[in-house]
Amino acid sequence: MLMEKIDVVLAEDHRVVREGLRALLEAEGDIEVVGEAANGREAVRLTKKLRPSVVVMDIAMPLLNGLEATRQICKVIPDAKVLILSAHKDDEYILRVAQEGAIGYLTKQESGAKLCNAIRATVQGRSIYSYAIFDRLHELDEISNVRLTSRQAEVLQLVAEGKANKQIADQLEISIKTVEKHRQNLMKKLGLHDTAGLTRYAMATGSIAPD
Repeated sequence: MLMEKIDVVLAEDHRVVREGLRALLEAEGDIEVVGEAANGREAVRLTKKLRPSVVVMDIAMPLLNGLEATRQICKVIPDAKVLILSAHKDDEYILRVAQEGAIGYLTKQESGAKLCNAIRATVQGRSIYSYAIFDRLHELDEISNVRLTSRQAEVLQLVAEGKANKQIADQLEISIKTVEKHRQNLMKKLGLHDTAGLTRYAMATGSIAPD
C-alpha cells in the first residue's frame, strides 16, 4: 500500500539552505517538497496555488518577511499549517509568530530529525516549538504590540529596506500619494517622526533583520 506523502513548500531566501533542506526532507520518504520560495511574496503565491500540507517558513526574507507572509497565508487559508524555521529567537519574533498564526517555531540549531518530526506533528495539528522558544513564550505574559494592517506592514518593511516611495508604489502597485499616506499613518500610529524611526521599529519587531 502506497503511503501518502506530506507535501511541503519551503520558504528560504538562501538557495544552498533550500537545497539542503529539500535533500534532508525528501530522504525521509514520507515528505515531498512541492515548491520553493526565495521570498515572502513567492511563499504566499505558492501556498495559495499548491495548498501544501505544511509551509516551512524562514523569517528574514526580502520583499516580504516570513512573519507577514505567515499572516497573509493564514488569513486566506485559515487551516494553513506554517512552521517557522529561523535563526532568530528574539522576543519580538517569538511574540509575532504566535500572533500571526504559525503552528510552531524551530530554530536552525535543531537537528534534521527534529524538523522532520515537527512537520509530521504539524500535519496532525500539534504545535511544535524549540525548547528555548517554548520556555520564552511562557515567560512573555504581557503583549502590548501595536497592530498594523497588512498593507501598513508591507510598506513598513519596504521603507525600512531603503526603498523610495516610487519603488514602493511600483512594488505594491499603488500610487505614490497612497504610499506617502501610508507612511504618514504609520508614523502617527507608532509615534515616530522619521524614516530612521520606522527602520528602528521594523528591526525591533522583526519586520526586517538587523544588519
